[in-house]
Amino acid sequence: MNYYLLSCAIALLFFSCGGDPSAESITVTDVRELNEAIDRSGPGAEIVLANGVWRDARINFYGKGTEEAPITLRAETPGEVYLEGQSYLHLGGEHLVVSGLHFRNGYTPEGGVIQYRIGRDSTAFHTRVTDCVIDGFTQPNRYDSDTWIEFYGKHNQLDHCYIAGKSNDGATLMVYHAGNEHTDNHHQIVNNYFGPRPRKGGPRGETIRLGGSETSMTPGRVNVSNNYFEACNGEVEIISDKTNFNLFTHNIFDKCEGSLVMRHANYTTVDGNIFIGGDDSDFYGGVRVVNTGHWITNNYFYKIRGEQFRSPLAIMNGIPKSSLNRYKQVTDVVVAHNTWIDSRSPWQIGVGQNMASADVLPESEIRSAPPIRTTIANNLVYNTEVDTLPVFNHDDITGVRFEHNLIDNHGSAYTEYEGIRSATIEMKQINDWLLVPADGQDELLNQVYAGYDFDRIKTDLFGNPRNEVNRVGAISDLAAAADFRVDKSQYGPSWFSTEKAVVEPTVHQAGPAAGELANLIGQAAAGDVIELSAGTYALDASLKIDKRITLRAAGGGDVRLEYAGPDGTPALRMHPGGDIRLENLHLSGGANQLAFAPLDEGMASAYKLSVNNCEIEDFGHVLLASRGSFADSLHFTNTTIRNCANGFVLAADEKGDYNAEMVTFEGCIFDGVRSSVIDFYRGGYDESTIGGQLTLTDNNFTGCGAGEKSGVLIRTRGIINVHLVGNTFRDNPVELVALLWGEKNNHHRDNTVIRSGRIEVEEQQELELLY
Repeated sequence: MNYYLLSCAIALLFFSCGGDPSAESITVTDVRELNEAIDRSGPGAEIVLANGVWRDARINFYGKGTEEAPITLRAETPGEVYLEGQSYLHLGGEHLVVSGLHFRNGYTPEGGVIQYRIGRDSTAFHTRVTDCVIDGFTQPNRYDSDTWIEFYGKHNQLDHCYIAGKSNDGATLMVYHAGNEHTDNHHQIVNNYFGPRPRKGGPRGETIRLGGSETSMTPGRVNVSNNYFEACNGEVEIISDKTNFNLFTHNIFDKCEGSLVMRHANYTTVDGNIFIGGDDSDFYGGVRVVNTGHWITNNYFYKIRGEQFRSPLAIMNGIPKSSLNRYKQVTDVVVAHNTWIDSRSPWQIGVGQNMASADVLPESEIRSAPPIRTTIANNLVYNTEVDTLPVFNHDDITGVRFEHNLIDNHGSAYTEYEGIRSATIEMKQINDWLLVPADGQDELLNQVYAGYDFDRIKTDLFGNPRNEVNRVGAISDLAAAADFRVDKSQYGPSWFSTEKAVVEPTVHQAGPAAGELANLIGQAAAGDVIELSAGTYALDASLKIDKRITLRAAGGGDVRLEYAGPDGTPALRMHPGGDIRLENLHLSGGANQLAFAPLDEGMASAYKLSVNNCEIEDFGHVLLASRGSFADSLHFTNTTIRNCANGFVLAADEKGDYNAEMVTFEGCIFDGVRSSVIDFYRGGYDESTIGGQLTLTDNNFTGCGAGEKSGVLIRTRGIINVHLVGNTFRDNPVELVALLWGEKNNHHRDNTVIRSGRIEVEEQQELELLY
């Protein structure tokens, strides 16, 4: 026995002294130590980043591990290693694993935040990033472009990560095809939580983009599965698929103002995904189809209310002999065993057909090729209110074959197309958004069409086999559906909570003493309320608004904010993330001052402005937006704007970008605003965004526009959604109240126009194309 123990001790000593030092575990505390550890790492090595803040950490992690012994870079404690400032993680080599890092309070100085390549020469293969967070790690200026996660190489993986808050130009995640070593790559993007991506006000805001138009003939074989997408509102394409043979399965899209789009893709599988909308937005999207060979099966759509490009199912028209970057004709697509619940005009065929615009567009932009050899079969549509147009045919539908589809249109028979049968279907509510057919309807639901190769649809939405019971719609096993629950813990890191704590706001009391209001705003927490006692508040410097805050008069008192700051400065200066709500206040200034303005530079994220029952007067501008700023919403209700040289000037440039998304005036009075009453401009035309929305309801415009050189009172050049309803325009010395773009959702009704020119609708407007 003693001899055996002695032998073991000698062997242990030998291996500890003469073993491979590259396979050790080492904790590092700064970038110098980290680089040294990376240089000497080999298969099986583990590098541990000490807990704390790593500022300006530019990590180039190169190594060659093996499948059995990868090289690991991890946080000492998951979620307690913070990469801040100008930091990034770039990867090169083989069989690397990274976990537990948290990027915040900064931005990448070059390349991606996480990039599966170091420079141009060192690419990562078989490399995994897991259990990490990138939250608000966005560039300081909105127009500065980057991509947070850049995939190169082959067989790389991103899983159980949380990614949210990108507000600048560029896709959140991009798969690049930069040569043979990057294509046919089999990347895995799984079990991640893609948190809110705010409205951006321009194109190039996808959450995931696979390839580009130049790769539309290239195989990708990327697997995007079991991810959660919440409020991904960057643009019309949440996911833009531009390569071939990719898989999108079992993802949840929760209130996302965009769609899963096969933009330049072919032979895509879209199976078992859930799209959750609601009544609070008309921009929630579903699936948009371009090109050939896609199978769209077992998907569930709830209250998807988007139109055109954001339709619940948008099957596009193509361009004959289309160039690579435009729209190929849809051919050989199967849409089978899906369910649409309370989704407005759920099937839109020939979306994008634009022959009416032939006079203002080049021939190469006319989408005149309708879909062909396309089958829509075994789908279920259920409405709790009558939908007058369940199938919206924008052009020629003869190339689409309908088979064994069921629709319950709330008692209204739909007989437009053979292959779509009206029925009364009893539904069972499982949760707020999930409705499934009740048991006992087998004779109705089990009549399915067995099309060519339909036996490849082996399971339903919840993974239950269809070989035993096969039903119309996304759900075949009704009993299993009753037990379905969304478990958000399976998405993103286990240590990071996606649930935001609800905190009751603190109500502060302010008086008119010099500096008191500015100090309270600086000290208040986000969401707090400041009540102002009656009196006159003399402001000699701009109030800094960098959080969500409410200013309101206490007890209905007369509260007057009088701004006397330097010329060219605003009474309220909007900073990134600023969200101000004004209630029952009077705000006045001088002819060379502004009521509101964002920063000229450094507007990394959007601001919000809400004004209710206020008076604003005597300013040079009510709102002057800088080029690089973006307002998610501007909402004015029951407010008087009087005797101002200029009203609302929302600047932009010629790239299809614009400076505000939702602009609303309701019950307001505009009196004596001499120029730029509302100047909402979007230069250049691109279809990747909401395109701006201006809603004017029940307002009064009197004596405005005397200095308006354009002769147009309400200027909305290039804005897609404009609604003028119930307004009164009296004694405004202009030629036009508004020039609306009729073909792009610009409408007016029930307005009264007295000695104020006219409202004119121009159906087609010629704008510069951006592609």
